[in-house]
Amino acid sequence: MTCVSRIFGSVAQNLTTAMLFLALLTGCGDAPQAGGGSGPEGGSEGGPEGGPEGGAGVVNVYSARHYNTDNQLYADFTAQSGVKVNVIEGKDSELLERIKSEGDRSPADIFLTVDAGRLWRAEKDGLFKPVQSKRLEAEIPANLRHPEGLWFGLSKRARIFVYNPEQVQVQELSTYEDLASPKWKGRICVRSSNSIYNQSLVAWMIEKNGAEKTEAWAKALVDNFARQPEGGDVPQIQAVAEGSCALAIVNHYYFARLLKSKDPKDQAISSKVSAYFPQPTHVNIGGAGVLVKAPHPENSVKFLEFLASPTGQAFFAEGNTEYPVVKGIPLDPVLEKFGKFDASPVNVSAYGQNNAQAIEIMNRVGWK
Repeated sequence: MTCVSRIFGSVAQNLTTAMLFLALLTGCGDAPQAGGGSGPEGGSEGGPEGGPEGGAGVVNVYSARHYNTDNQLYADFTAQSGVKVNVIEGKDSELLERIKSEGDRSPADIFLTVDAGRLWRAEKDGLFKPVQSKRLEAEIPANLRHPEGLWFGLSKRARIFVYNPEQVQVQELSTYEDLASPKWKGRICVRSSNSIYNQSLVAWMIEKNGAEKTEAWAKALVDNFARQPEGGDVPQIQAVAEGSCALAIVNHYYFARLLKSKDPKDQAISSKVSAYFPQPTHVNIGGAGVLVKAPHPENSVKFLEFLASPTGQAFFAEGNTEYPVVKGIPLDPVLEKFGKFDASPVNVSAYGQNNAQAIEIMNRVGWK
């Protein structure tokens, strides 16, 4: 029997009982929601349907990272700080649209994603607020964070060459610019121009060499493709192993995962290819920023500082075989075997600023 029906059966025909009936109805309306959720502060209802919970002791993270190891990272932050981490995961574009549609009622505190170009999209929409943190500024190199503190790089990923030693002598390898050489005609595989990783690579080239030289390079690169771009980074590595192309441009951790895998198929692929880090190496980031409408700004800064701590950095390095942004953090053994490389000093914020121009260049040269 429902709360209302119990009350209705006992209602008397006098004013006093009617007033009691109304009071009790109000009490029923305040009953806890399923699962004990109280709804987020300034946002939609709590729980899986509406979004993260609210409350002073929480931080609500909208994350475009999809790595299971991050769950342990969040648990460690809660154990250290007493602040609960509520997470909603999704594609970066979907999360950004959600944040914008929620407006002033959004419960989101942090937007966490991969690639500086994606962080720039949130920045361009005015979704981040500047953060001042001596700890973040001291630990994270200036070129791996926004100049005005709108977001911070928390892990590094290098865009490297994976090559087939039966088709390529290591002496042939040098720079990204060299991939425009005629010697690479019909030998290069890479994913499509829709990939934000490739867009950021071209944006980096614009910042480094200028738009005119970058367009000439991109045109020559396309002329050297072994096939039309298709698939993600792992299929490019597979194509190199199979001999369909001699060299592929990929993010380092895709190859590192294959090297660490115990799957015989992955081992068969990784055994046939090698890695090369061009000098200087184009690096990108996974990073995060505090949202301008964040209901828990203090907890948000604590969360970012934790991600830049030795504990947080070790998880990034081990969980997805990424490079930490903070010095002195032990590397995954696979990364140790890759050896040292000279990372480009270009500020990664340029990737977003040059993104539109990079896409225009890629379209003009026929990079599909």
